[in-house]
Amino acid sequence: MDGQIMLAAYRARLGNTATAHLADGRHILDVPALDHHHVHVRYRPLWDSPLNRGPVPERLPVQQAWAWCFVPDGRVVLVADPGPRSAQPMLPGGTVEKTDGTAEDTLHREAAEEAQLTLTDPVRLGWVFDETGAVYGAVGPNARLRLAARVTGIGPATVNPATGHPFARLLATPAQTAALLGWGPPGARQARLAAETPREHWGLPTPRPAAIEKVPVEGMRLI
Repeated sequence: MDGQIMLAAYRARLGNTATAHLADGRHILDVPALDHHHVHVRYRPLWDSPLNRGPVPERLPVQQAWAWCFVPDGRVVLVADPGPRSAQPMLPGGTVEKTDGTAEDTLHREAAEEAQLTLTDPVRLGWVFDETGAVYGAVGPNARLRLAARVTGIGPATVNPATGHPFARLLATPAQTAALLGWGPPGARQARLAAETPREHWGLPTPRPAAIEKVPVEGMRLI
Protein backbone atom coordinates (compact mmCIF):
# COMPACT_ATOMS: atom_id res chain seq x y z
CA MET A 1 0.00 0.00 0.00
CA ASP A 2 2.86 2.38 0.80
CA GLY A 3 4.17 1.81 -2.72
CA GLN A 4 0.78 2.72 -4.21
CA ILE A 5 0.66 5.91 -2.15
CA MET A 6 4.18 6.91 -3.19
CA LEU A 7 3.42 6.17 -6.86
CA ALA A 8 0.21 8.22 -6.73
CA ALA A 9 2.14 11.13 -5.17
CA TYR A 10 4.87 10.88 -7.81
CA ARG A 11 2.33 10.83 -10.63
CA ALA A 12 0.47 13.78 -9.10
CA ARG A 13 3.69 15.76 -9.14
CA LEU A 14 4.55 14.81 -12.73
CA GLY A 15 1.01 15.34 -13.94
CA ASN A 16 0.51 18.66 -12.14
CA THR A 17 -2.74 17.38 -10.65
CA ALA A 18 -4.34 18.51 -7.41
CA THR A 19 -4.04 16.61 -4.14
CA ALA A 20 -4.58 12.88 -4.58
CA HIS A 21 -7.38 11.54 -2.35
CA LEU A 22 -6.73 7.88 -1.58
CA ALA A 23 -8.28 5.12 0.50
CA ASP A 24 -6.34 1.87 0.92
CA GLY A 25 -3.97 3.15 -1.73
CA ARG A 26 -6.71 3.71 -4.33
CA HIS A 27 -8.20 6.95 -5.67
CA ILE A 28 -11.62 7.75 -4.26
CA LEU A 29 -12.32 10.71 -6.56
CA ASP A 30 -11.59 11.20 -10.26
CA VAL A 31 -8.59 9.13 -11.30
CA PRO A 32 -5.85 11.33 -12.91
CA ALA A 33 -4.73 10.47 -16.42
CA LEU A 34 -1.35 9.02 -15.43
CA ASP A 35 -2.93 6.75 -12.82
CA HIS A 36 -5.79 5.77 -15.12
CA HIS A 37 -3.35 4.43 -17.71
CA HIS A 38 -0.77 3.11 -15.19
CA VAL A 39 1.90 5.33 -16.72
CA HIS A 40 5.40 4.44 -15.57
CA VAL A 41 8.42 6.71 -15.98
CA ARG A 42 11.75 5.02 -16.56
CA TYR A 43 13.94 7.86 -15.37
CA ARG A 44 17.47 7.65 -16.76
CA PRO A 45 19.48 10.55 -15.28
CA LEU A 46 22.73 9.22 -16.79
CA TRP A 47 21.23 8.78 -20.27
CA ASP A 48 23.65 10.52 -22.61
CA SER A 49 22.30 10.74 -26.13
CA PRO A 50 22.54 14.37 -27.21
CA LEU A 51 20.58 15.68 -30.15
CA ASN A 52 22.81 16.29 -33.16
CA ARG A 53 21.68 19.24 -35.22
CA GLY A 54 21.91 19.32 -38.98
CA PRO A 55 21.47 16.59 -41.60
CA VAL A 56 22.04 12.92 -40.85
CA PRO A 57 25.40 11.76 -42.30
CA GLU A 58 24.97 9.65 -45.44
CA ARG A 59 26.80 6.73 -43.81
CA LEU A 60 24.11 6.39 -41.13
CA PRO A 61 20.75 4.80 -41.98
CA VAL A 62 17.72 6.38 -40.32
CA GLN A 63 16.02 3.63 -38.30
CA GLN A 64 13.48 5.67 -36.35
CA ALA A 65 11.36 8.83 -36.71
CA TRP A 66 9.68 10.23 -33.59
CA ALA A 67 8.07 13.66 -33.30
CA TRP A 68 6.98 16.26 -30.82
CA CYS A 69 3.40 16.64 -32.09
CA PHE A 70 1.84 19.97 -31.10
CA VAL A 71 -1.88 20.76 -30.76
CA PRO A 72 -3.07 24.38 -31.19
CA ASP A 73 -2.65 25.31 -27.51
CA GLY A 74 1.04 24.35 -27.58
CA ARG A 75 0.79 21.04 -25.76
CA VAL A 76 2.25 17.76 -27.03
CA VAL A 77 0.55 14.43 -27.74
CA LEU A 78 2.10 11.40 -26.04
CA VAL A 79 1.17 7.76 -26.57
CA ALA A 80 1.48 4.82 -24.18
CA ASP A 81 0.73 1.13 -24.52
CA PRO A 82 -1.47 0.50 -21.46
CA GLY A 83 -0.92 -2.71 -19.54
CA PRO A 84 -2.21 -4.22 -16.30
CA ARG A 85 0.80 -2.91 -14.34
CA SER A 86 2.47 -0.11 -16.30
CA ALA A 87 2.62 1.83 -19.55
CA GLN A 88 5.70 3.54 -20.95
CA PRO A 89 5.01 6.96 -22.53
CA MET A 90 6.51 7.63 -25.96
CA LEU A 91 6.51 10.27 -28.65
CA PRO A 92 4.40 9.34 -31.69
CA GLY A 93 6.39 7.73 -34.48
CA GLY A 94 8.24 4.50 -35.03
CA THR A 95 10.56 2.36 -37.10
CA VAL A 96 11.31 3.39 -40.68
CA GLU A 97 10.04 0.64 -42.99
CA LYS A 98 11.34 -0.16 -46.45
CA THR A 99 7.98 0.85 -47.91
CA ASP A 100 8.31 4.37 -46.47
CA GLY A 101 9.64 6.86 -48.97
CA THR A 102 10.98 9.23 -46.31
CA ALA A 103 11.24 9.47 -42.54
CA GLU A 104 8.38 11.96 -42.71
CA ASP A 105 6.26 9.24 -44.37
CA THR A 106 7.11 6.99 -41.43
CA LEU A 107 5.97 9.66 -39.00
CA HIS A 108 2.64 10.23 -40.75
CA ARG A 109 1.95 6.48 -40.92
CA GLU A 110 2.91 5.69 -37.34
CA ALA A 111 1.17 8.73 -35.82
CA ALA A 112 -2.05 7.73 -37.60
CA GLU A 113 -1.76 4.09 -36.49
CA GLU A 114 -0.76 4.79 -32.88
CA ALA A 115 -2.68 7.93 -31.99
CA GLN A 116 -4.99 8.62 -34.95
CA LEU A 117 -3.21 11.92 -35.54
CA THR A 118 -3.30 13.94 -38.73
CA LEU A 119 -0.06 15.91 -38.99
CA THR A 120 1.25 18.69 -41.16
CA ASP A 121 4.43 20.77 -41.55
CA PRO A 122 6.97 18.32 -40.07
CA VAL A 123 10.26 19.99 -39.18
CA ARG A 124 13.47 18.04 -38.57
CA LEU A 125 15.04 19.01 -35.24
CA GLY A 126 18.04 16.70 -35.39
CA TRP A 127 19.03 13.13 -34.71
CA VAL A 128 20.27 10.88 -31.91
CA PHE A 129 23.13 8.47 -32.52
CA ASP A 130 22.49 4.77 -31.84
CA GLU A 131 25.79 2.90 -31.83
CA THR A 132 24.52 -0.70 -31.92
CA GLY A 133 20.98 -0.71 -33.30
CA ALA A 134 20.23 -3.49 -30.81
CA VAL A 135 16.47 -2.91 -30.81
CA TYR A 136 16.45 -3.26 -34.60
CA GLY A 137 18.23 -6.61 -34.69
CA ALA A 138 21.76 -5.31 -34.07
CA VAL A 139 21.92 -3.46 -37.39
CA GLY A 140 24.88 -1.39 -36.22
CA PRO A 141 25.34 2.38 -36.10
CA ASN A 142 22.24 4.32 -37.10
CA ALA A 143 20.35 7.56 -36.53
CA ARG A 144 17.10 8.12 -34.67
CA LEU A 145 15.44 11.17 -36.17
CA ARG A 146 13.59 13.73 -34.03
CA LEU A 147 11.00 16.02 -35.60
CA ALA A 148 8.30 18.50 -34.63
CA ALA A 149 4.92 18.56 -36.36
CA ARG A 150 1.59 20.33 -36.08
CA VAL A 151 -1.50 18.26 -35.26
CA THR A 152 -4.53 19.21 -37.36
CA GLY A 153 -6.84 16.41 -36.22
CA ILE A 154 -7.20 13.64 -33.63
CA GLY A 155 -9.60 10.88 -34.64
CA PRO A 156 -11.43 8.30 -32.55
CA ALA A 157 -9.18 5.75 -30.85
CA THR A 158 -8.70 2.60 -32.88
CA VAL A 159 -6.86 -0.68 -32.46
CA ASN A 160 -3.13 -0.40 -33.10
CA PRO A 161 -2.14 -3.07 -35.65
CA ALA A 162 1.12 -3.77 -33.83
CA THR A 163 -0.46 -4.47 -30.41
CA GLY A 164 -4.05 -5.45 -31.08
CA HIS A 165 -5.51 -2.77 -28.78
CA PRO A 166 -5.73 1.04 -28.64
CA PHE A 167 -2.89 3.15 -27.29
CA ALA A 168 -3.50 5.66 -24.52
CA ARG A 169 -3.21 9.26 -25.74
CA LEU A 170 -2.13 12.06 -23.41
CA LEU A 171 -1.73 15.83 -23.66
CA ALA A 172 1.19 17.42 -21.79
CA THR A 173 3.42 20.47 -21.96
CA PRO A 174 6.88 20.00 -23.51
CA ALA A 175 8.49 20.16 -20.05
CA GLN A 176 6.08 17.54 -18.68
CA THR A 177 6.73 15.42 -21.75
CA ALA A 178 10.49 15.49 -21.14
CA ALA A 179 9.95 14.40 -17.52
CA LEU A 180 7.65 11.56 -18.57
CA LEU A 181 10.08 10.32 -21.21
CA GLY A 182 12.79 10.09 -18.57
CA TRP A 183 15.60 11.21 -20.87
CA GLY A 184 17.34 13.30 -18.22
CA PRO A 185 19.18 16.56 -19.10
CA PRO A 186 19.49 15.75 -22.85
CA GLY A 187 15.71 15.24 -22.97
CA ALA A 188 15.07 18.55 -21.21
CA ARG A 189 17.30 20.33 -23.75
CA GLN A 190 15.50 18.59 -26.60
CA ALA A 191 12.13 19.66 -25.15
CA ARG A 192 13.24 23.30 -25.02
CA LEU A 193 14.38 23.12 -28.64
CA ALA A 194 11.13 21.45 -29.68
CA ALA A 195 9.09 24.12 -27.86
CA GLU A 196 10.70 26.85 -29.97
CA THR A 197 9.41 25.28 -33.20
CA PRO A 198 5.63 25.89 -32.81
CA ARG A 199 6.25 29.51 -31.85
CA GLU A 200 8.63 30.23 -34.72
CA HIS A 201 6.96 28.20 -37.49
CA TRP A 202 3.24 28.21 -36.68
CA GLY A 203 2.68 31.00 -34.14
CA LEU A 204 1.39 28.63 -31.46
CA PRO A 205 1.39 29.80 -27.83
CA THR A 206 3.60 28.56 -25.02
CA PRO A 207 1.32 26.40 -22.85
CA ARG A 208 0.86 27.22 -19.21
CA PRO A 209 1.50 24.52 -16.60
CA ALA A 210 -1.64 22.39 -16.35
CA ALA A 211 -2.74 18.90 -15.43
CA ILE A 212 -1.88 16.20 -17.96
CA GLU A 213 -5.09 15.18 -19.73
CA LYS A 214 -6.41 12.16 -21.60
CA VAL A 215 -7.42 12.61 -25.22
CA PRO A 216 -11.07 11.50 -25.33
CA VAL A 217 -11.76 8.12 -26.92
CA GLU A 218 -13.88 9.87 -29.54
CA GLY A 219 -10.98 12.15 -30.47
CA MET A 220 -10.78 15.93 -30.45
CA ARG A 221 -11.90 18.68 -32.76
CA LEU A 222 -9.02 21.09 -33.27
CA ILE A 223 -9.57 24.66 -34.36
